[in-house]
Amino acid sequence: MIFELKNTSKAACLFAGWQETMIFSCLQGIMGRVYADSLQAPTGAMAVLGDFCFLAGAPKEELLSFLAEKKMDLPKGGESECACKILVPQNQGWADLAEAYFREKANRVTRYAMKKEPDVFCRGRLQAAVNGLPEGYMLRMMDEALFYSCRESAWCRDFVAQYEHYAAYQKYGLGVIVLKEGEIVCGASSYSGYLGGIEIEIDTRLDQRRRGLAFAAGARLILECLNRGWYPSWDAQNLWSVSLAQKLGYHLDYEYTAYEILGI
Repeated sequence: MIFELKNTSKAACLFAGWQETMIFSCLQGIMGRVYADSLQAPTGAMAVLGDFCFLAGAPKEELLSFLAEKKMDLPKGGESECACKILVPQNQGWADLAEAYFREKANRVTRYAMKKEPDVFCRGRLQAAVNGLPEGYMLRMMDEALFYSCRESAWCRDFVAQYEHYAAYQKYGLGVIVLKEGEIVCGASSYSGYLGGIEIEIDTRLDQRRRGLAFAAGARLILECLNRGWYPSWDAQNLWSVSLAQKLGYHLDYEYTAYEILGI
């Protein structure tokens, strides 16, 4: 039997040492959910937030079955465009179980963890990036009108999708939008928030890419985080994201395996 943990501290030891901010969000009760095989003494658990599911402790097929059968933790403000869950196994046992359980639905991918170095950022370089925004574009901090505009647009919905309403975003989120002639064409925002920081989500509308918009928006968001005393965590989906992160001051920590599970 699988349980949703209201007292998430019961599973904290299973995630110990895993420096993933979305896990922090779940354990802190900010957003997301934690499921386990026991309410009092779990041996296997998963932290689920939006498209992501982090598998910890002893591999438990019951948890994967629960994940596959339930539509858990769907964003209350509007579903993400991702038609899959991204499973991140803590150990090889979980990886083997995910492959065996989901079979052809499991697409193995490589993701890239960036080092969490609070003192690494150069404000001068970041401000220069902001100042380099091309002519004809403008930067605006995410406000209520932009928040709800993002929720209505498929390509940028993940900027705000994990927040039930704007008040929650004001408390735990932060974002920068690039506008051209009043239209949202790029943004850097918080996919999720936790006590002390955010997990960055950054994207550019397809027809506006390769113009330096993401670089300028990301730099402004990092500066705003530094001004608040928040850490702007970055986890890279691909090598393009790694390259952009490095331009902004991050350093690659390690590669890791994840599984995109289609249809759940």
